[in-house]
Order: sequence, then C-alpha cells, then structure tokens
Amino acid sequence: MRHFGHIAPEERQRLFHREPAVFTADSPARVLAAALGATLYSPATRPNLADDVIKQAGRGVVSMVLCLEDSIDDADVVDAEENLVRQFTDLASRPDAELPLLFIRVRLPEQIPDLVARLGPAVRLLSGFVLPKFTEERGVPFLEALTAAESASGRRLFVMPVLESPDLLYLETRRETLDGIFRTVDKWRDRVLALRLGVTDFCSSYGLRRAPDMTAYDVQIVASVIADVVNVLGRADGTGFTVTGPVWEYFRVQERMFKPQLRRSPFLEGEVEELREALIEHDMDGLLREIALDRTNGLLGKTCIHPSHVMPVHALSVVSHEEFSDAQDILRPERLGGGVLRSAYTNKMNEVKPHRAWAERTLQRAEVFGVANEDIGFVELLAAGLPH
Repeated sequence: MRHFGHIAPEERQRLFHREPAVFTADSPARVLAAALGATLYSPATRPNLADDVIKQAGRGVVSMVLCLEDSIDDADVVDAEENLVRQFTDLASRPDAELPLLFIRVRLPEQIPDLVARLGPAVRLLSGFVLPKFTEERGVPFLEALTAAESASGRRLFVMPVLESPDLLYLETRRETLDGIFRTVDKWRDRVLALRLGVTDFCSSYGLRRAPDMTAYDVQIVASVIADVVNVLGRADGTGFTVTGPVWEYFRVQERMFKPQLRRSPFLEGEVEELREALIEHDMDGLLREIALDRTNGLLGKTCIHPSHVMPVHALSVVSHEEFSDAQDILRPERLGGGVLRSAYTNKMNEVKPHRAWAERTLQRAEVFGVANEDIGFVELLAAGLPH
C-alpha cells in the first residue's frame, strides 16, 4: 500500500517531487506509525464490512479501526464479534484485494486472545488493537492479553492506546496518570504503534462540544491536556511516541460538495483561490485549521469517523517542496557542527541544531506521504485524491 496509490501513476508524477513510498503491514513500526494518516473508524456491526473495507482502501484509506466499543450498543457486542470474524474470513478469501492496516477496538482485555483465536488464519490481516480509556491500571491487563495472543498466534500485533480517561483530564490526577501511562507504554514500547487522543470523552466530562467553526485547540481545557500529553509522551529525544490528532465530529461535507472546478486538472489561472473559498463555504475550514494545528502541536495523523475527512488529512500531510528543501539542508553531513544558514527559498534562517529534530520528523513524513512538486499545493493534492 502507499498514500495516493489509488490515483494514476502519471498523476502522481505530476503532483510529487518525491512520491510516497510503498509499505506493507509487515513494515517497521516507525514507518507504520508515520503512515497511519487518517485512521477511519467503522462500527463492527456493519453487515457489509468486508466490502466497505475494500471500497475505502480503493479511495485512499490506509488504516481502519473496526470498533466494538463506543460506536455500538452494549447489547450488540456478541453479534458484532461474530460479524467481525465472518468479515475477516471473507476478506481472507479475497487474496487479490488491496487492504488497509486493520485494527479492532475492544472493550475488555479478554476479547484480544478470544478474537485472535476465533479469527484463525484470517488473523494475518490484523495489525492490532485499539485500547480504550488507557491508564496504567487499565492498560497492563490489555497488554498482557496482547502478549498471550501473539504467543498463541505467532502474529506480530500492535496496540494503539486511546488517551481519554477523566484521570488524564482532571488537574489533580493528570501528572500521576501521565507518569503511569509513560511507564506502561515504555515497557511495551515495541508494541505501541501510536497513542490516540479521545477528545470527545474529555469534552463530555464538562458537558462541552466544539462547534464546526472551532477546533479542539479553542477548547482550552482540552488544549491543555493535548499540550501535557505531547510534553510527556511526544518528545523528539527518542523517548516519545507518535501521538495522533483528535476526531473531527462534523461530516455534513459530502464527496460532491466541491465546485466542479475542483476536479479539473491542471488548474486554470486564478482558480485555486476560488477553490479554497469553496472548501470554507462547505464547513471545511474548521477541519483544515484543526489539521494544521495538530501538526503545529506535534501530532501526526488523525482519527476520522467519515470518509470525507480522509483526503484533507492526507493532502495536508504531504511535505511541501520548501519543507523538504529546508530539512535536507539542515541534515547535510557537513552541517553536523551546527550553525545558521539561509533557506534555499531565501525567506527564513535555518538553525541547524535547534531545527534538527524537526528536519528528521519532516523527512520521515516525506517518506510515507511524499514531497509535493514546487508548484503543487493542498487543493491540487486534494482534488487528485478524491474519488472520480
């Protein structure tokens, strides 16, 4: 699989200075963590789940979570588990199908070894599990269950803990909870692919819900948690983890929401600004601002609950030619001693030592999302990635 792999090769050549790399479910964890992109959630109760998975993969989705937790009724869990096993078996019977990375969001630790055993040979399609309301106390049993399931199946499996517990939100327990989470994920570091933020649960503790023109960062109590999570768990010194952006709840946006010009290629002079205005008119502005703020605050990838969110996340994850140029300059071997140099774009100064971690992360993102050509921006990438 690869990002933008669903578009024609000649179109990728037009868009990219360096195309996104190919990766598989067996690629190194660092590659998979960076490549998650827009992780699309789907209730495990969907009767045509196998077809849905294949359809979304064909539209550019590279990671999906099949949910047994909050997205389904408590009374439907048993039926949902049975449906999951059937749908995985169906997918395993289609050897030529292109599939995304697949994860199951469970409720209880015992579901992990049970589902792995019930999946049988189809477990080869499973990349891991999403763990709800993760803390040290709750998380250890899940991780021990994962270890047992791996041993029984012989399959490498990852976890993505969701940080959404009230203990993480409340000021008096936040520090202790963060320390406990770090101890736990550090111990199982080789199996923790990414940490996911459960902002909806944070808001619910105070009866809050952000409007479509507001981002998670406008909700100050939520922004403070994100900052502390990145502070403790997202450091660039080798101790940190990939932390993904929170879910965007609004999906009035439809696939055909854009003006017809958005599908034209190449673009006519003056059209790009009109297209940007079209995005804002259709309630995309809040989502786009939140994705940009995710990146600015050290998050990579995003939880998504609607297919229309996927391509905006991916288009804004592509490394610009300017970013790539700066990162390469900073990381040249002859720059190891430090110093300051003028950007090749002559619009900024790059300080080699302070910007080194940024440059390394940028090149890691460039590996999986690619580098845009010098004259290619977000709108062109978005237009090319949308279903035609």
